[in-house]
Amino acid sequence: MQRAIWGSLILGTTGGLLGSLVVLRQLSFFGDALGHSALLGISLGLLLGLSPQWTLLPFSLLLGLVIMVLLSRAKLWPDAMLNIVYSTSLALAVIILSFIDQYKGGLSNFLFGDILAIQPSQLYANALLLVVCLGALGLTLRQQMLLTLNRAFAQIQGVPVERYQIMTVMLLSLVVALSIQMIGVLLVSAFLVIPPCTARLLSDRFTLYVPLSIGLGGASALIGVLLSALLDLPSGPTIVLVQFMAFLGAMVLPRSRSSARA
Repeated sequence: MQRAIWGSLILGTTGGLLGSLVVLRQLSFFGDALGHSALLGISLGLLLGLSPQWTLLPFSLLLGLVIMVLLSRAKLWPDAMLNIVYSTSLALAVIILSFIDQYKGGLSNFLFGDILAIQPSQLYANALLLVVCLGALGLTLRQQMLLTLNRAFAQIQGVPVERYQIMTVMLLSLVVALSIQMIGVLLVSAFLVIPPCTARLLSDRFTLYVPLSIGLGGASALIGVLLSALLDLPSGPTIVLVQFMAFLGAMVLPRSRSSARA
């Protein structure tokens, strides 16, 4: 249980940190596409007789780069292209898994995850990823702010937009790959989207929005995992429901303030 608590804190904090950029840059569906498409990386590993842990990470990184290339070259709307990518990946994954009868029973572990079963190696890997994210984004905070708030102005100021975009996508791919076994393919995008959206409702200032997103991500994950253990509920879905309740609270809060002023 102690590992699950630390794992939830690290995972929620990382999701809130990276998600704060993902949401403002309108990459939310990008994270969702990566999460769903990761099932193909899992199925390929099983087909080759390898542990999914060894195939998921390189597959997610490669897929992130491929999606970026497709988005830059295809004359289609981003959401349409992302839908094509993850739908095709899911179709291939289902076909491959149909040949692996002996593993069908364990597929739910990857679909929904189980943070209570986190291993020490996973905990250390996620802690290292959090440090990398903090370092990478902290050292480039000014450039990240410019790129996030005004891409055109960032280019005028000499910010290497493509380089920072690739960095964000690579970090996003790593977060998705390392989070799947704890929260599952189906719920991974919630950790990247709901806390930042809640923070966005609470603050319009970027310098306050990012810490709020980080705090909400970590707090909701911690509360969710404690509730799941107390009530004997699935950990991933419980955390997402806690995140959603915080989001609803943030939606109501501005209305009460405005009514109080009136």
